Amino acid sequence: MLAEALSFAPSFAAARRSAARILSALARSPAIVTEPGAVECPDWSCTGEVSFSELQFRYPSRPETPVLRGLSLRLRAGRTLALGYCGSGFHNITFTQLLIVMRGQTCPVTSQRDEVCVYPQHLDGLDVKRSLTLRQLRAQLGLVSQEPALFERSLRDNIAYGDTARDVTMHEIIHAAKQANVHSFITSLPQGYDTVLGQGGAALSGGQKQRVAIARALAVQAALEVASRDRSTIIIAHRLATVRHAHTICVIDKGNVPTMS
Repeated sequence: MLAEALSFAPSFAAARRSAARILSALARSPAIVTEPGAVECPDWSCTGEVSFSELQFRYPSRPETPVLRGLSLRLRAGRTLALGYCGSGFHNITFTQLLIVMRGQTCPVTSQRDEVCVYPQHLDGLDVKRSLTLRQLRAQLGLVSQEPALFERSLRDNIAYGDTARDVTMHEIIHAAKQANVHSFITSLPQGYDTVLGQGGAALSGGQKQRVAIARALAVQAALEVASRDRSTIIIAHRLATVRHAHTICVIDKGNVPTMS
């Protein structure tokens, strides 16, 4: 029996290390929090009109290099905005990161809090910093990245992870998968939606990973489960075919918008 117990020693040590990393992550306090005094807007039904005005941003590690220089944009509700320019991917990614993370830290150049280094200033006409909490704002966003983070769980669990605030029904999961054009592939697998992905989704190709990520975004809430014409969408792509059907194509060059059409 002692020999059998000792055979589990490596697994026990690995489990301890994994548990320590998980507990450390859970114990971390977020550096980005809701602005003091901001309250949730009651009975808010988001339509998705987004606007930026004179947006400026620079990373604290490179204060001498502005990334965004007075960028102003308006995305009408339910429309698709494509961002692109060869070589401007760094600026485009920074712009979309400002949609997801609150950037309201002290300006490293002026030593003053920079009031424009934040989210879109307005969403549906509401002052984002003062009229919405971080939780309420992020609940309206769905992100599909080029390399989505997939977990070593079933396809069903990976799609349902789009909304952790409630139990996503199987009907909603299948509906989201169909809209993301991944349902046929999933049902062709021997275990279907119960198929367990490898670490990081190793069992899937790059395109299949993105489709699962799209299905996850569509499963967030009923408002995101409709066709793209009913959602405000921002696309960053290098291929013209990807942005050909966007309502507006915006060129970002040197941190500003020289043209859009």
